[in-house]
Amino acid sequence: MRKNDAQRVSVEVTSRVLAQNVQMARQSGGMPLENLLNDTLYNERKRLEREPSSSVRDHDIAFWNEVSKTLGRASEEQVKDLARRVIERYVFEIMGEFDETFYRLTTKILPMGLVALLNGVSPRRLLGGAKAFPRVEDSIRVEGEITTIKNLANRGTVILVPTHLSHTDSVLVGWALYHLGLPPFLYGAGLNLFANPVMGFFMSNLGAYKVDRKKNNLLYKQVLKTYATVALELGYHNLFFPGGTRSRSGEVERHLKLGLVSTGLLAYIRNLQAGKTNPNIYIVPATINYPLVLEAETLIDDHLKEEGKARYIITDDEFSQPERVWTFFRNTMQLEARIHLRVCEPFDVFGNPVDSDGNSRDWRGRIIDPSRYVMKNDRPQVSAQRDEQFTRELGVQIAASYMRNNTLFATHVLAFVVFRLLRTDNPSLDLYRLLRTGGSADSLELNRVYDAVEMFVALLAQKEDANQLRLTPNLRRQPADEVVAEALKYFGTYHLHHVLERRGDRIFPTDMNLLYYYQNRLSGYGLEQQLDLAVRSAA
Repeated sequence: MRKNDAQRVSVEVTSRVLAQNVQMARQSGGMPLENLLNDTLYNERKRLEREPSSSVRDHDIAFWNEVSKTLGRASEEQVKDLARRVIERYVFEIMGEFDETFYRLTTKILPMGLVALLNGVSPRRLLGGAKAFPRVEDSIRVEGEITTIKNLANRGTVILVPTHLSHTDSVLVGWALYHLGLPPFLYGAGLNLFANPVMGFFMSNLGAYKVDRKKNNLLYKQVLKTYATVALELGYHNLFFPGGTRSRSGEVERHLKLGLVSTGLLAYIRNLQAGKTNPNIYIVPATINYPLVLEAETLIDDHLKEEGKARYIITDDEFSQPERVWTFFRNTMQLEARIHLRVCEPFDVFGNPVDSDGNSRDWRGRIIDPSRYVMKNDRPQVSAQRDEQFTRELGVQIAASYMRNNTLFATHVLAFVVFRLLRTDNPSLDLYRLLRTGGSADSLELNRVYDAVEMFVALLAQKEDANQLRLTPNLRRQPADEVVAEALKYFGTYHLHHVLERRGDRIFPTDMNLLYYYQNRLSGYGLEQQLDLAVRSAA
């Protein structure tokens, strides 16, 4: 948020949230403002009980103790003033700053720093001049609806909604937006990412606002959504991760959290009410696709643990260990891997497809006026029940776009084939017993794997031709033995335990949890039965 907009936004967000709750309190059956504050106080105290000792925790405890003391004997007007103070505190916590000078400086430095990280460039090579220095473009492939997103950014406000696998996603998307010549986007970053002083400094000055996922009370969520809405109304492009957090299982996100995404529709209605020249809000999905994922070990372990369901925020994963981050990028990029960031087809806030000129189109391809969806008595109006349904329909379209634009690497193909063969060979074992034991045999015949990979790649090519998923360009052209060799090379570069190993003419699964994680990227396509049928038919 630019400094000259910060106070304006703070006042507007505070006024709206306060007015909304005062109005609700006056309605029949509405929650009194005092009850809302008591609920907020209760949730904050429960959160603080779990927080480690720190100066921030001490200040929070002091503030909420004061709220408790004041609330017990407050008049109606004092309760309202207390609610205003709490809202203002939340706004201050959330709001990030955007520094134009810092942004220009960072965008000059970031490509060099990022390419050094992505390629494991040595200091000697850094001093070798521009010719010796690789380009970021050699490590990240940005593809898809590039011209369209540029056009839409000039015709309205864009909400970019990528898939989310790694903490590195934000950095890569930020570089991609800069590389495409797009203006900076605001984005909500988990508060745990700001714990790193260097990362926190960069994110704070490059437009990131803080999202504390440990704060689950109603008032905080209202402030967060209203902040995003007001920013959109002011024309700030935004980036939301609808998955809510990184995919723990490795699957493509299908069950999305649409709270922040719903702010697009509300901002659109308010833009119409204000008579703005360019009121449209455009939703642009994107998929971020890696051959290996930095935090895969921690994420899949968390997914498989029962207590993992409650461990929504991971603070001790591989991203918090600089040497693991460096090793990951150095090793994977020396294998000439390219991360694929795919910009997908855009939608309006109702889930209708949008063309490159910003026109909404119906299922027959006809241009439509989306504003008619929100008109009542010839005026654009907010309707909570109607708008929730529109947002759910948008969520369905985003999830379907993720599946169509999911880009698969050799690592996903080999992991899926090996895992499926193990399931076939061990029909009596449930998933968790298979993951614990690896099955009755410790390996698979290499030729059997080759045959299954060949059949599976042919099946995936048919899916790609039908626009149901994407394959990296080399995958369709490579013979099965090269696909297997490439995947094994990646699987042996970074993780503490190799996912798979070749010994002689056999393939050995050496980390079943990671094997499960990487094969999960193909979950949801119904490929299990199709591969089983192809293998049986060829036998």
